[in-house]
Amino acid sequence: MRFEFRFAVSSILALLHNVFLVITLFSIFQIEVELTFIAAILTIVGYSIHDNIIIFDRIRDNLKHAKLKTVQDVENVVNHSIDQTLARSINTVLTVVICAAALYIFGGESIRHFTLALIIGLIFGAYSSIFIASQIWVSWREADLKKGKKKNKFANNEA
Repeated sequence: MRFEFRFAVSSILALLHNVFLVITLFSIFQIEVELTFIAAILTIVGYSIHDNIIIFDRIRDNLKHAKLKTVQDVENVVNHSIDQTLARSINTVLTVVICAAALYIFGGESIRHFTLALIIGLIFGAYSSIFIASQIWVSWREADLKKGKKKNKFANNEA
């Protein structure tokens, strides 16, 4: 309710990227898919959506103070927002990846596939939250901005 529709669609597309990437890697390397794999996928979705919410919340806050007239203005707001949240996103994911790596190395065989999926998913989840979800939103917003300019140009020519 607090975010616009474009944020939601961008987040869902980034989540699909994360989940399909982990499933694809497990399929390529023919690693057994167990119940713990499903738990890892759900954990990855949780971390990724949380990271998307943090980044998009910062974008939303910065949009309140910005006057978007050009495509460059949209890009600047998103870049500034990502800069503000980048250290937090990387630190959060790095902490969990280190713990998951320790579990992978020192844990038992029963948790090995869970931690492997978690490590892969968290790394690609951080990547997609920062570089994919926000860029989908930027592209969509820029397309709307360009359509608005074209409409204004046609309206000015007709008058």
